[in-house]
Amino acid sequence: MKKLYGTGVALVTPFKRNGKIDFNGIGKILKYIENKVDYLVILGTTAETSTLKKNEKKDIIEYIKSSNYKKIPLILGIGGNNTEDVIKKIKSINLSDFLAILSVSPYYNNPSQEGIYQHFKSIIDNTDANIIVYNVPKRTGSNVFPETVIRLANDFNRIIGIKEASGDILQSYKIIEKKPNNFSVISGDDFISLPLILGGGDGIISVIAQGFPDKVSKMIYLAKKNEAKKAFSIFYELLHMIYLIYEEGNPTGIKTFLDIIGICSSHVRLPLLSGTPDLKEKMQFLLKKLQIN
Repeated sequence: MKKLYGTGVALVTPFKRNGKIDFNGIGKILKYIENKVDYLVILGTTAETSTLKKNEKKDIIEYIKSSNYKKIPLILGIGGNNTEDVIKKIKSINLSDFLAILSVSPYYNNPSQEGIYQHFKSIIDNTDANIIVYNVPKRTGSNVFPETVIRLANDFNRIIGIKEASGDILQSYKIIEKKPNNFSVISGDDFISLPLILGGGDGIISVIAQGFPDKVSKMIYLAKKNEAKKAFSIFYELLHMIYLIYEEGNPTGIKTFLDIIGICSSHVRLPLLSGTPDLKEKMQFLLKKLQIN
């Protein structure tokens, strides 16, 4: 299959004040980023998937599929710490609509590296899905070591990439150095996307690209062309906003920003909290500064 590259957006799930899903908000986000990014990631961490009911997830999938007129490639998040349950969920989906499944390494159980390997092997053996491994130790409590990633990449053609969010750029470089040619190394961290790409990585699954799709896509495009100076000039322009977007957690920050620019409300579901007035004020001030420049 075609190698995954460029800018992917980790979509939020907009909510109304009463807690119901705001499908109009989803539509506005899709229109806002349309033709500006390379692919969409739905029902990932940024979508607050852990607080969505089964029927809500189904409704979101169907809405995005029906609204995706430009046929932007879609990646669907399905992961968990119960291997059998993950397989069951993947098998219940019509995979023809999705380029791949983004599947987080098992959290809370704290499996060994062999346990992580066997988890993904079992998914491959029991489904027809293309899999992108999602490594995010600060959320899962365990790290997928480069050796395990390379082993999975070499052993299974349908494990097509990794969303690497360990925060350790050297770990990314170890994977890039030894990976197969058709395996994508994707940054899962807005802060270190450029050094990862300049070191041979393939792109980013970004949170801030939802707010600045043009700028982030251009930044990633320039990095892929090895135009580091131009790419970093955009990065430094956005750097303080990236700090603010993560200051009170994700997706609290990006939803606060999307509320400011009139795309969707900032409502989140407990145990998350909406952005504070202080965060909103700092974002508004910085946004005015960015628009002036």
